[in-house]
Amino acid sequence: MTKKDIVFDCHRGCQTSVETDGQFSCSYNPRCCKRGVFDWLQGIPDDEMENLFEVRFKNTRKGIYLNTSGQIIRQGDLVVTEAQNGCDVGFITLSGAMIAHQLKRNKIEHNSYEFKRIYRKAKPQDILKWQEAIAREHKTMIRAREIAEKLGLEMKIGDVEFQGDGTKAIFYYIADGRVDFRQLIKDFAEEFHIRIEMKQIGARQEAGLIGGIGVCGQPLCCSRYMHNFQSITTAAARCQDLSLNPQKLAGQCGKLKCCINYEAPVYLDAKEKMPRLTEYLHLEDGDVKAIKSDVLKGIIWLCYVDRDSDEAYPITIDKIAEIQELNRSGKKGASISGAKKDKVIDFKSAAGEDSITRFDDIKKKRRGGKPRHKQPKKK
Repeated sequence: MTKKDIVFDCHRGCQTSVETDGQFSCSYNPRCCKRGVFDWLQGIPDDEMENLFEVRFKNTRKGIYLNTSGQIIRQGDLVVTEAQNGCDVGFITLSGAMIAHQLKRNKIEHNSYEFKRIYRKAKPQDILKWQEAIAREHKTMIRAREIAEKLGLEMKIGDVEFQGDGTKAIFYYIADGRVDFRQLIKDFAEEFHIRIEMKQIGARQEAGLIGGIGVCGQPLCCSRYMHNFQSITTAAARCQDLSLNPQKLAGQCGKLKCCINYEAPVYLDAKEKMPRLTEYLHLEDGDVKAIKSDVLKGIIWLCYVDRDSDEAYPITIDKIAEIQELNRSGKKGASISGAKKDKVIDFKSAAGEDSITRFDDIKKKRRGGKPRHKQPKKK
């Protein structure tokens, strides 16, 4: 089997291939599994979670199911599961003791919750029917967008997911307000002859469904591990002294990046320890003022007010607190002229250190502008 025979389906985290004998095979590929969970408790038995498994479907949709088939099921198996109407097909992604952590994360009570069932391992007929349903998804999405546009609805259909038996489809849509899609469902049912389910998602959830690479070079957080999305404001960017540039702060979803909230609590805690310099500090050799600060290092740069030079001296917040205490008691602090001066560093990107045309072949002209005549070769 050559590499050309393998088809990767990153929407469902699997790869399909056709064997030399014409048999179709489908296997789980965890490397392209969105919002996957690392099983750091693999191999540890848990009697209470023995028959519970996490089943993954398209994109970020997954759930915990109960194995009632009596078959031995392991991670990576393709199984047929219970659905609201009919059955669905998905991959086993987690099992064992890690299921307890997933239940706790999703706030599911193990003893009282009614889990949907796993019927059996997928047979070749189930896989073929599943692949036929998958092949209809893209065409259905394009046609669904045309119908929604014809009806004049202010919504965007971002993705379509067919059930494993091909009798039902989930239409994921984005809308700013409430949409009356009663007529739309009727048109969809007449056009596609399936059961319709409309599911509204936000811009961040759409980015998680589609996936992509962020400016950091890593896959998007919303498609890797994020389950709950918190509100993000520009206050989190201000406390980190970030430039309020919408093009830099916005992610691929058009909203503020989720990673802005990651370091905001650290900056807020560090800023509480920073002294407030609303007035000049009085020293033995003159008054000084603050010009900049490093919140994480706990350093504030001071410069003399009555001097023409712009030399700045980095002083720790503990030393500044001592000077403030002396000023309150009517005394002046010691001179900071002996402190190490700050060296101004011009930050440059890798592309800005050298000229981008440095490899171009530039023809140098001779003095006087006259071209150089070639001398005839000697025979």
